[in-house]
Amino acid sequence: MIESLKKLFAAPEAESEKPDSHQLAVAATALMVQVSRIDQHEDKRELQAIVDGAVKAHQVTRAEAEEILQDALSHADDATSLYEFTGQINEHLDQEGKQALLESIWRVAFADGRIDKYEEHLIRRMADLLHLNHREFMQARHRAQDAGS
Repeated sequence: MIESLKKLFAAPEAESEKPDSHQLAVAATALMVQVSRIDQHEDKRELQAIVDGAVKAHQVTRAEAEEILQDALSHADDATSLYEFTGQINEHLDQEGKQALLESIWRVAFADGRIDKYEEHLIRRMADLLHLNHREFMQARHRAQDAGS
């Protein structure tokens, strides 16, 4: 997955062009997969939250979102760094877009009904890499928690 993402992101683009929603969906999905896997327990509710988030945020079909998810899951163990994903997102999303992504990441973590300490730590790292401050981190958490209630 890392190699295919690098190829996707290395495609020549004019600076004024934005990546298509598929590219951003791949990067966002990769982050969400990392959260779903950090507690060593893959939960179907978390996987469904990833698909739902991709469909809603990136205007991809459910089938495309499920294909992206399956690719991300099969290569999740190959990921060595979050930087390649967060770097792409930082280049193309504004603060509001990054906050919406972080809220989706929190929804994945909340999907199984509990927040593992490793999930929270990883989401904190992601927020830092996305240049989101503590207030934005907490707001995204509360919005995701309220949406799940």
